[in-house]
Amino acid sequence: MGKSFLPDDVNQSLLFPPSLHDWLPENHLARFLVDVVSALDLSAIFASYEAMDGRGMSAYAPAMMVRVLLYGYATGVYSSRKLEAKTYDDVAFRYLCADAHPDHDTLAEFRKRHLEALAGLFTQALLLCEKAGLVKLGHVSIDGTKIKANASKHKAMSLCADGETEQRLKAEIEALLKQAGMWMQSRTRSTARASAAISCRKSWRGARAV
Repeated sequence: MGKSFLPDDVNQSLLFPPSLHDWLPENHLARFLVDVVSALDLSAIFASYEAMDGRGMSAYAPAMMVRVLLYGYATGVYSSRKLEAKTYDDVAFRYLCADAHPDHDTLAEFRKRHLEALAGLFTQALLLCEKAGLVKLGHVSIDGTKIKANASKHKAMSLCADGETEQRLKAEIEALLKQAGMWMQSRTRSTARASAAISCRKSWRGARAV
């Protein structure tokens, strides 16, 4: 009798609706960041929305946007276009954004609009992560495998850090945000130059055709 194989049908429908909590292992960094962000004070971001007249489309939840940006920085994903793509093809990002898909313009605008608040929030988040043994200073690398079983939301909320650590992490975040900003400006200039070159070629071809 030949070798038997398990069924393989990519078109098979799921018998039950999928749960976001089934997508990641219990000790994954993304799960910890959900608790960390829920412990942060997002009042400065909410206040900016309250100052608006309330018209227009509903905005994405600030906590979700902070989770996506924070996880992006922690894993070296700075580009808003790459972040948008990650919300489709990366399980951790899909978990963090609750399977929503903010486009790159929305992500870039949120980052630009709340840059000062985000710097403070990211510093707070990394202080909590460092106290849980997750942060490697120097390149803001967070290792999710170091999360302890009892690293719960309540533990994260109770953590505190000394002033020296806070200043060191603040400088780290400022450097990281500056690096990401310079990268985005470089991409914007490159796109502008490419668009200008295409326009020039079209004008030149049009002139030759006359």
